[in-house]
Amino acid sequence: MYIDSHCHLDSKEFAAQMPAVLERMRAAAVSHALCINVSLESFGALAELVKAHDNLYATVGVHPEDREAQEPTLERLCELAADPKVLGIGETGLDYYWHKEEVPGALDWQRERFRVHIRAARQTGKPLVVHTRNAAADTLRLLDEEGASPARGGPGGVMHCFTEDSATAEAALGLGFYISFSGIVTFKNAAALRDVAARVPADRLLIETDAPYLAPAPYRGKTNEPSYVPYVAAELARVRQVDVATIAAQTTENFCRLFGSR
Repeated sequence: MYIDSHCHLDSKEFAAQMPAVLERMRAAAVSHALCINVSLESFGALAELVKAHDNLYATVGVHPEDREAQEPTLERLCELAADPKVLGIGETGLDYYWHKEEVPGALDWQRERFRVHIRAARQTGKPLVVHTRNAAADTLRLLDEEGASPARGGPGGVMHCFTEDSATAEAALGLGFYISFSGIVTFKNAAALRDVAARVPADRLLIETDAPYLAPAPYRGKTNEPSYVPYVAAELARVRQVDVATIAAQTTENFCRLFGSR
């Protein structure tokens, strides 16, 4: 069995076909999926979705790309995270690709939002789901400064849709974080990423789709969905020189260890 550790099933792409999406999950042996929240405005609908399905769970958070979103407070994040179907805090982190710091301090809003999420994760004990793009150094710095590492009493978490280099992976692992790979690892131009994937310790490995985005080969360019996560597992099995059943079992075990539910 597989678990999709990061998807967005509340996206409009799935609104009219949820029963079919869930059936395709079942047929592909994808037992559970973690549905990732990206704004407080959308949390209510996401919470209703996961409550309606025993094999779906949620997170709560505000994505770093969204400058206009309702700003989360520590109190509000902790309040929403009290829902037993909420397993983590995020999607949070830093994104300097869409938001470039052309003036020093221009991205202080993004860094402060990230700090609030880390504090909520520490207070609730629920792991972080971290997005980082063109911001690896600052992402790692803030995780360290705010004590996100389990070694410092933090909850740890996962670096989702990992696309960084081996040094960043090693630093994240040093903070006690897991590394999750998406369909990007199957892309022809992702040789460097596959090298990283080959070296991540087995007990820190997760798989995801990030659906509806980033469909793996052979579905690249199409709408992604949780039933495609076995393609990610198959590529990891190939580069790590193990059978795919080993990847399925290990990533399922890792998900349950990190998020404490299945």
